[in-house]
Amino acid sequence: MMDRCGSSLFQPLILQRSYNGIGVLEPFTYIAAQPGKGVRGRLLGAFNSWMNVPEAEMKSITKVIGMLHNASLILDDIEDGSQLRRGQPAAHIVYGIPRAVNAATYTHTLVYQELSRIKGARLEYGDLVTIVTEELVCLHQGDYVALADLIGVYFQIRDDYMNLQSSEYASSKGLAEDLDEGKFSFPIIHGVQANIYNHIILDVLKAQPATSALKMRAIDYLKAETKSFDYTLSILNALETNIIQSIAALGGNDGLSAIIADLHVAPATGNF
Repeated sequence: MMDRCGSSLFQPLILQRSYNGIGVLEPFTYIAAQPGKGVRGRLLGAFNSWMNVPEAEMKSITKVIGMLHNASLILDDIEDGSQLRRGQPAAHIVYGIPRAVNAATYTHTLVYQELSRIKGARLEYGDLVTIVTEELVCLHQGDYVALADLIGVYFQIRDDYMNLQSSEYASSKGLAEDLDEGKFSFPIIHGVQANIYNHIILDVLKAQPATSALKMRAIDYLKAETKSFDYTLSILNALETNIIQSIAALGGNDGLSAIIADLHVAPATGNF
């Protein structure tokens, strides 16, 4: 399969040779060609300053994570009914749901091919399962996993906040997309629980897709009545402090510290 399709997982030639020229990967390459913020790559580089993974293997790891991430975006947009991704029509809007799903699932197959190449470069570790297991053991040394989990929580809550408060997010993904999806994000959960007798938020979540007027009403309620955005910011600040302290306890990491500083959310960031 590798000899027939070529060594690069992203060569356009694959599209011509596979599936009789249908171009099964076109929805994937469409998403991959739309640049994100690059935070994931920076994080990998920052953690690798501790882990010292060889360059060749690091390239494969970075490629695999990027492939899985973009494939997950395709499926996530289908599940959520999202119209936009990175400011452009979502892959399933352009190519249709069947082709988008095929591209995402086929990408998983290519991931296994890439992992097999990592295995081939490290025969001393035996089979692929052994390699993954030993790398996880290495990650646990120094409590890097706990820090990664903490950063993951911070990312998710930050994304929840920005989805409802950032004009930049609105231009990229649509106004308060989480409300259209009926998503119980962090500030929305706080708003619902702050006053269980007021059904404004629940009514908007049920009205899928919600109108802009309904969404702005919900945002104003979360801002002025339940103070949910203030509460979310306080949690983000606490998590950020914890992350900074954890980085220092592990010996410091300038690259990782710079990423966290860039992700800091000020109270006035892009408020509607």
